[in-house]
Parts: sequence; structure tokens; C-alpha cells
Amino acid sequence: MRIAIVSDAWRPQINGVVTTLEQTTEAARGLGHEVLLISAAGLASVPCPSYPEIRLAFCPGRAVRSQLQHFAPEAIHIATEGPLGLAARAYCLRHRLAFTSSYHTQFPDYAHQRWGVPAGLGYAYLRWFHRPAVRTLVGTESVRASLQARGFEHLVPWSRGVDTAMFRPDARARQAAAARWPRPIMLYAGRVAVEKNVDAFLELRTPGTKVIVGDGPALVDLKRRYPDAVFLGYRLGAQLAQHLAGADVLVFPSRTDTFGIVMLEAMACGVPVAAYPVQGPLDVVRDGATGVLHEQLLMAIRGALQIDSAPCRAFAQLHTWERCTRQFLGHLAVLNERAALARKRGAKRARTALAELE
Repeated sequence: MRIAIVSDAWRPQINGVVTTLEQTTEAARGLGHEVLLISAAGLASVPCPSYPEIRLAFCPGRAVRSQLQHFAPEAIHIATEGPLGLAARAYCLRHRLAFTSSYHTQFPDYAHQRWGVPAGLGYAYLRWFHRPAVRTLVGTESVRASLQARGFEHLVPWSRGVDTAMFRPDARARQAAAARWPRPIMLYAGRVAVEKNVDAFLELRTPGTKVIVGDGPALVDLKRRYPDAVFLGYRLGAQLAQHLAGADVLVFPSRTDTFGIVMLEAMACGVPVAAYPVQGPLDVVRDGATGVLHEQLLMAIRGALQIDSAPCRAFAQLHTWERCTRQFLGHLAVLNERAALARKRGAKRARTALAELE
């Protein structure tokens, strides 16, 4: 199948959306599908307010139309609700093409926390955006229930995975971490921003060492306010895996994430999770088995430190990216047969004309 995925989130951004799309694209290609990822790469763009590392495509309608017409996809998936997503949505509606969408991020809640924008306005926009999609893919059951209560429709599950070959228990990493810092080592990994609620972790009085892996707009302020914590900046791939494997507990203080892939990555390393009992952790963590969920984060940390590593690893091994990708592929809406045929013929004529010019 020829699949076009449209996303405003892509490299050099570092977040769960990018990880999910990278892994899904790679797994889909491994299963024999042809995938085009349409992103802001190479397009005129502007920095997102307060998130300069996020580049938003500027007037991308023509570029999106050109890429879709040339590729002639049999399925179109719109992953984000930014300028590229809007352009792809408009193109599909104009040409009466079926498409699927996905809901990755609680932007209304983030906008409310950062700028005071009423969350209701954000959700109204998202309802409008996703309404024409044949299906809207969501990461967890709790997110589905929350969105359904807000009037969203045709919601279907799309879970997440973890690379258990990269993220695995590592005795040498544990020894190296113990040589650097007093135990217990409590680690947070992710964006350092107000919506991630990192303050709730750093303000706790605990023995041991608090380690922050990540970067973001709140980093400078948090480093100033919490000089006893260790701030490492971003770590990716094998480096992130080593830091996770060296920790005693992953602390996940966010109350607004839709999933939290890093929780699976920590479990794959045999490290339990301490989090609040909110959407995301409620679906990812088996309370008392792979971590502890508690409204008092300190109690969650203390409980998680008593968790054995084996159930964490076993649970993570159930969540492969191939399994998640097969779930994604099963939800795609194949374009109307006549429209798909016309698009393929048009793309073939364009390629023939280009070859003749060359």
C-alpha cells in the first residue's frame, strides 16, 4: 500500500509524536508498504511561539498538494493539527478523499497552562479538525473516553511500542550510575516545560539523586531553583537507554500526556514507574506490578522502589513497534477506488512528462 503521512512534528524535534511516526514508518516499510512522510523539512517555516525548536510550515498548501499528487497514495493519514495538517485536510476535502487522523497531544491543556487560553476553545478547534476523518486514532482508552465525553467521534485505539533490543536491563549502566550519584536514582526524561509538571518532582524532599534528562523552555528556571538536581540535557537512543537502565525509578509527573512512551522505555530497562493516576499512566502502568500510581507523588516513588524489575521487562516486551504498526495499518482508510485510480494515472503521466523533459 502507498501511504502518505502528514505531520507538523518531525526532526529535529524530540518528542513522542516524532518517535511514534519514525518507528511506524520504518515498521510499515519493513512490512512491504511504501510510505511518504510530508513534514516541514525543506519548506519555509516560522518558529512556534515559546517553542523555537518547533518549526511550523508557512503557507504549505502548494507543497502538500504537489507531494500528494506526485506520490498518488492509496491512504492518507494526518498526524497533527498544525499548518501541514490543515493543508492536507483541505486537500482531502476538496478532492473528496477519505483520510484518517490521530490525536497525540493535549494542546488545549498546554495552551491553557502556558498562555491562559480557555481549553474549551482549543477542544472546539480539534473537534472541527478531526470531524471529517473516517477514524481518529488515539493512544489509550482513557484518552478515548475523555475525548468522547467532549464530543469527539469515530475514535479508535492506536497503542505505542518500544525497542526492547535498545532499551534493556544493563548491569554496567547501573554500576556506572551508582559510582556517580547516591542512590536511589530517580529519573525524569522528557521535555522540560511547565505542562510536564516537573516541579512536582523536583520539590519533593527525598534521599538519593534527582536526575533530569531533557531540555525545554523551563530548563533555565528549574536549574536555578533546584541546584541539587542533576540536569543532563537531551539524551537519545543508546545514551538515553543507559541512563534509564541506571536509574532506580522513572518519575513521570505529567498530568496531561496522552501516552508517555518513555514509561515503556523505562520498563524495558527493568525500571518501574512512579506517576499520578491520570490518563497515560493509567493505561501504561500496571499499578503495583510495573510501577505505582498515587496522588502523592512521593508515595508513588517510595512504592515503585519496591517493585521487581522482571515484571517491568516482561510487560514492555508485549509492546513491539511491529504490533503497533499493524494496528495503525488496520485503521487506515483506503481511498475511493475511482479517485485512487485517477490519482495513479495522473502521477504516471506526470512522471512520464518529466522523463521526456530530461
